[in-house]
Amino acid sequence: MDNQELGRMPLLGDLAPDFTAKTTEGWLTLSEYGKDSWVILFSHPADFTPVCTTEMSGFAKRKPEFDALNTKLLGLSIDSIFAHLAWVRNVEERTGVRFNFPIIADIKMDVANMYGMVQPGVASTVAVRAVYFIDPKRVIRLILYYPLNVGRNMDEILRALKALQLTDRAQVATPLDWQPGCEVVEHAPETMEGVDAKLAAKKPGMVDFYLVKTKVDE
Repeated sequence: MDNQELGRMPLLGDLAPDFTAKTTEGWLTLSEYGKDSWVILFSHPADFTPVCTTEMSGFAKRKPEFDALNTKLLGLSIDSIFAHLAWVRNVEERTGVRFNFPIIADIKMDVANMYGMVQPGVASTVAVRAVYFIDPKRVIRLILYYPLNVGRNMDEILRALKALQLTDRAQVATPLDWQPGCEVVEHAPETMEGVDAKLAAKKPGMVDFYLVKTKVDE
């Protein structure tokens, strides 16, 4: 049974609901677009608005960093394709920044409702600032929500993406305030045999069996 049959928004660990939608780069199907790559699916409230313009420009300027992390960007708002195209052109003319990723024209709110981006307690006709981190298996790994009046932090989005990819690759976890290049922590043992093994190893970064700091290649 999928999320829509359950009547709830998708959660961490769920398979990201698939969809086909019109974008500024033509029709796009999520499962095809994200094949063998990560996807950052993010919504903004409206075109031709100040905070959204700064955010979309931020994604565009830092797209090479996402590319280097095998990650595709996919924007969305409840605006028409014509509004999107006019906004993209206007921002490029005024600032020199081109929104170099597809933006979904979700005028009927199909995708926004599917992903819980329309939250009536805030607004019923625009999407809040949602960010979905979707891995190459199309599993939702991290979700961020911001209200209409608070812009996102691009450094945090990239940091979280790098943390997800590193922990997958090295089978570790990232502690408080982790930044790329900093120490990570080993997973805590789940059996007494594992506890004994941790204590016997006496690794330099061990505080106790449940907290072992280490460095890994990134």
